[in-house]
Amino acid sequence: MGKLDGQVAVVTGGARGVGLGHARLLAYEGASVVINDLGGDWHGTGHDDRPAQQAVDQIVAAGGSAVANYDDVADWEGGQRLIQQAIDTFGRLDILICNAGILRDRMAFNMTEDEWDSVINVHLRGHFVPVRFAAAHWREQFKATGQPTGGRVIVTASEAGLYGNAGQLNYSAAKAGIASMAMVLAREFERIGATANALCPRARTRLTENTFGAFNVGEGEFDIWDPDNIAPWVVFLCTDEGADISGQCFIVGGGSVELVQMPTAVSKIEKDGRWELDELKQASKELFGDRPTRVAAFSADLPTNG
Repeated sequence: MGKLDGQVAVVTGGARGVGLGHARLLAYEGASVVINDLGGDWHGTGHDDRPAQQAVDQIVAAGGSAVANYDDVADWEGGQRLIQQAIDTFGRLDILICNAGILRDRMAFNMTEDEWDSVINVHLRGHFVPVRFAAAHWREQFKATGQPTGGRVIVTASEAGLYGNAGQLNYSAAKAGIASMAMVLAREFERIGATANALCPRARTRLTENTFGAFNVGEGEFDIWDPDNIAPWVVFLCTDEGADISGQCFIVGGGSVELVQMPTAVSKIEKDGRWELDELKQASKELFGDRPTRVAAFSADLPTNG
């Protein structure tokens, strides 16, 4: 008996890397999986049906249940078709994991309009569109039954969105938005008995290999960069045991799961009335105390992707 027997999951960007790891473990735990992947290259161009179908074939050969979907998740009708395919094929929808993403890295002063728009489109809109139709389905289900739906949404953010990464203004902005998306969805889902959480994966994928390199490990060592390391926590959040976790953000990689405290005030200066400029030089020193006043040029030495 799997922990997700009889459930139905959609995984966007599910044909390779982190997404494929999610899909395989979901299927192993008994879920039927719709694997969505446009099959484009790492910066979002091209189309190839083979990766999604190969992922499906792999799951079916292992005794699981899966079908492929090749829609563009940033397309309104495509995202609607994706969610409807899960419902039409397997009779229900329980889990949506949004993982599709691309990179168009460039310093802000060289970034083109298309490099900005394409990354925002795939990440932010490509998360929103399937979430929108999944949420509408669960809302109608709740209205009809009055019972908690048990729906699960996992959105894929990044440490680049939490801390910022030079050369990735488009990607970091999109991922920051996605992290916030999980908090908003969690609040909206409370009434209908669904949950939403954000994931920041640390793993070796096509995106990180092109940006950071291969991150190889020695023979016989635990491969902390294996994208399959991410799936157990994500699938746990989809089980009954994870039902009380919602609106949270996690950094996951290797054997590590980190709970991220979302932005919160850490210091304060205050006076009775409006500040004068001449007062603020000294007051700013009190505000920062021992904390740095400038962000580091590069905030993390680990690969972030999703």
